[in-house]
Amino acid sequence: MTYRVCFVCTGNICRSPMAEAVFHARVADAGLDGLVEADSAGTGGWHEGEGADPRTLAVLEENGYDLDHTARRFRPSWFSRLDLVIALDAEHLRELRRLAPSEQDAAKVRLLRSYDPAADRADLDVPDPYYGGADGFDECLEMVEAASTGLLAAVREQVEGRAA
Repeated sequence: MTYRVCFVCTGNICRSPMAEAVFHARVADAGLDGLVEADSAGTGGWHEGEGADPRTLAVLEENGYDLDHTARRFRPSWFSRLDLVIALDAEHLRELRRLAPSEQDAAKVRLLRSYDPAADRADLDVPDPYYGGADGFDECLEMVEAASTGLLAAVREQVEGRAA
């Protein structure tokens, strides 16, 4: 049974596709292809059908990540097929939990940086780099990479638990 993760930010062109690309790479490196799937979406539909922000693509490419992406809006009906919904900031967390059809679905929503043991627990948001310069995208990638290690460990535990 495939374990499914969806990363969610606002417009699905910067943070969430970046997290998706990094997590895909972590999953592949861990030999979990076919056991874990990841995708991404936005809380809003402003960029539906568009590709990722060129600055997102540039920072990913510079750091050895691949991304084939088309923005889309998160739908509440997806909760039934997802095991984990990863919010990139507290606003997304609140919105996703509000959209959840049940308490069980709301419990699937977590903040990405909660998986980074070095993250400041008072501020687990991945800042939106959209209105800034390239350095914001680099900072975003650093935060995503740091949290992805812990996220992969948590997902691996769940996947191995299913196989047992």
